[in-house]
Amino acid sequence: MTIVDNQHIMIAENYKNYSLVDDCPVRNVLDRVGDKWSILIISILGECGTLRFNQLNHAIGNISQKMLTVTLKTLEADGLISRKIYPQIPPKVEYTLTLLGESLLPAIESLTHWAKENMPAILANRANYKTATVS
Repeated sequence: MTIVDNQHIMIAENYKNYSLVDDCPVRNVLDRVGDKWSILIISILGECGTLRFNQLNHAIGNISQKMLTVTLKTLEADGLISRKIYPQIPPKVEYTLTLLGESLLPAIESLTHWAKENMPAILANRANYKTATVS
């Protein structure tokens, strides 16, 4: 057996471990936070601290109340945010990042920095690709 054969076997064994989404931590996490709103909500809570539902809704701007509710429930289920309900009328609910959510902020900040820096090149590549595929 050659070195190349051994490398192919090692690669195949490593990928077998992640063939299912539930078994792959990266795919699993990206599936949950890679939607349109989760990273934005985590970033806003990281920057602003504890916010009420309407404050989050206004900070985001163009999200429906239903989508915000669904996204907040998903983030809460994953332990990235916590929700505190105050027993008063009208109901007061506040959302804040947990320690787990805070630990995600550096990765989000790195991705944000990368995106801002590389967006001009990405847009140019998209335009070039569109032109090349139309021709």
